[in-house]
Amino acid sequence: MKNQNIIGSYRTSVTAAIKMMMVFTLLMFTSCSKELEEKPKSLAVETFYNTAAEVEAAVNAIYVPYIQTGEGLALFLAQVESYVDYGFGRGSYAILNDFAGLDPTNITRTQSMWGMLYLSIRNANLVIANAPNGSSISQADIDRFVGEAKFLRAFDYFFLVRNWSGVPIRTEANMTERDLKRSTADEVYALIQADLLDAENKLPENPTQGGRPSKWAAKTLLAHVYLQLGKNSEARDKANEVILSNKYSLVPVTTVDDWQKIFGPDVVRTTEEIFYVKCARQAGFGNYYPMFTNHPGTGFHGAGGFFAQYSDKTNAVYAGQSDADLRKGLWYSWNIGLGSNSILNKKFIDPTASGNLGAGNDQPWYRYADLLLIYAEAASRAANGPTPEAMEALNKVHRRAYGKLPTVPSDVDFNIADYNATTFIDLIIKERGYEFQYEGKRWLELKRTGKAAEIIQAVKGKTIADKFYLWPIPVSEMNYNKALDPVADQNPGY
Repeated sequence: MKNQNIIGSYRTSVTAAIKMMMVFTLLMFTSCSKELEEKPKSLAVETFYNTAAEVEAAVNAIYVPYIQTGEGLALFLAQVESYVDYGFGRGSYAILNDFAGLDPTNITRTQSMWGMLYLSIRNANLVIANAPNGSSISQADIDRFVGEAKFLRAFDYFFLVRNWSGVPIRTEANMTERDLKRSTADEVYALIQADLLDAENKLPENPTQGGRPSKWAAKTLLAHVYLQLGKNSEARDKANEVILSNKYSLVPVTTVDDWQKIFGPDVVRTTEEIFYVKCARQAGFGNYYPMFTNHPGTGFHGAGGFFAQYSDKTNAVYAGQSDADLRKGLWYSWNIGLGSNSILNKKFIDPTASGNLGAGNDQPWYRYADLLLIYAEAASRAANGPTPEAMEALNKVHRRAYGKLPTVPSDVDFNIADYNATTFIDLIIKERGYEFQYEGKRWLELKRTGKAAEIIQAVKGKTIADKFYLWPIPVSEMNYNKALDPVADQNPGY
């Protein structure tokens, strides 16, 4: 059953966590006198963080903004998957196809994402600050829960810094302060790296439940952060630690339908799952994002679908992909009122979804294919050209896509002699474009590699406005945080 993971734990503890957090928030921001304010706050902490069960409930609250709010990280996916080379946004997302900036509707959406991420950060800070003082909890449990909180805080800040650049840093040390200056991107990355280095030492070898991070998840995220920062040797070595652990492997695929063994709504866990947000067919715990890629007429989603994201047979990415690539088979023709060439993608489908927010598909933030391609790119960049190990990592992903055994050399393998430092990176970028469609990764990768302008111009004939690369600091943050200057601290163009 899908609920035999962190979702089951949510059901028994997240309500208590939410109630406690609501009380604690009210006490933090009430305008009573110091005497009336501080004693109840102290009491709330002293009576909640004492046992492993209580701390686990508080840890579960860190995940709540991803799923429990209904939309969660699906808002992020719907936003950035409208920017990609292989597809388009429709409806209120159509304006994003122009790459000129955000209209008020999409600015409001990014503001919601900001609030979601900072709520998650706040809940992580409460665990980091209070778990070590519990009176009836072992040191091993304290370490595990603090490690999980730091992993998730780093996960949140990594989203923030890549989409907004420098942001206010809120940690356990200053979480009661309202007015905080905008930190630089370098300062945010310093916190992310420190949190992950601590997390990889505190987290367990194996996740205690599906959907919780292990030390290998922390190493994977850290390898990605290093790659983002151009620390290529560090990224290569950290990714290689995960490869050498032999904890993960690619799930073999021989038909298009076999992708459901990886992305299907009934999948509990696979051998390539490193860190996923777990979902179930239950209101408040389902994946909202499949609504954006499906159409009511297909029956691929129990609640219908918005078909807000689609592509076209004339799109150069789709047209240039080999028909033998089983990933291309995830696209299918469906007229959405834009002509007979329109196509939709069935990577994430759930015909028995309980409602808009009820798809059971997990959201794969880091799977083994991510790790292999992080390693391949980092190893090549560090060596100024592809290495045999880097080529093998790439070929594993490529073989699987063509229905071959990932670990056995095949006739679809790329040959290292055909590539140099530049063309090999281009090959990885192309392969990522096929492998991670509709997983929320493409736009950030195009920005990271400096290829966004070139590829979007080549595929879509569009010029990306400078301001489009970052989202505006929300007006709500400017109004609340008086340490920010609405002009000087706003991102250019907004």
